[in-house]
Amino acid sequence: MTFVLDPAASAAGYRLEVHDSLGSTSTQALERARAGEAGPLWVVAREQTGGRGRRGKGWSWIQGNHAASLLWPVPPGLAPDRVATLGFVAGVAVERALRRACGPGTDGPSPDFRLKWPNDVLLGGAKLVGILLEMETLPSRGAFVTVGIGINVTGAPDGLPYAATSLAQAGYAVDASGLFRLLTGAWIEAERLWDRGRGFSRIRDAWLAAAAGLGGPVIVQVGGRSVTGIFETIDEGGRLVVRVPEGDAIAVSAGEVHFGAAATAA
Repeated sequence: MTFVLDPAASAAGYRLEVHDSLGSTSTQALERARAGEAGPLWVVAREQTGGRGRRGKGWSWIQGNHAASLLWPVPPGLAPDRVATLGFVAGVAVERALRRACGPGTDGPSPDFRLKWPNDVLLGGAKLVGILLEMETLPSRGAFVTVGIGINVTGAPDGLPYAATSLAQAGYAVDASGLFRLLTGAWIEAERLWDRGRGFSRIRDAWLAAAAGLGGPVIVQVGGRSVTGIFETIDEGGRLVVRVPEGDAIAVSAGEVHFGAAATAA
């Protein structure tokens, strides 16, 4: 597979580094920053042997899947709470890239891609994509964010505690390199909408338009307690807003989320 950037990404100053094999694209991206890389830089691996997900969980590798991380320099003065909303920028970009790769005019069924709060993409209710944001501040260099994006293109791992799928299993003939090029172009579009956080309301609207479980039952495991109610929206800080049975709206900043039948059963 030959990986290239979308012309819009190249024109915006993004660069690309491709490896045959890496432990983690995000680790490599941060190592490049520590060595003096200024970014923005996409790091791609044809094979990833030590990928990771949220809360230190592993991300299993299957040959032909998509593993890429963006090294993104944080502009001076950009508040951490605004930086955190880059996860929604990534979600919108991934969802757009997937629709362009698998939408009308391609072989396969009509796509049902949905964004699951805070940073997953689902296909037919099963996990297809994981997105991981990490930030590090380097002495005299400022802060950098890595946006790791793992997509199940050819296969999904077995034995997970949740449903997972791949594009191939769903009948879409897509390859990781073609999807990556679409992603880099969609990222530029979404990043410009976001406008260093000033346009988060536009990203929020785009994210909600593709949100999984919106308006339905949800349960969020937050530490040792559960918040149960209706998924009402996400707020201007990107927090999940749950309308609980008592009528109050509770904004949740982190937690494990279950929608629909899983929420009702819980």
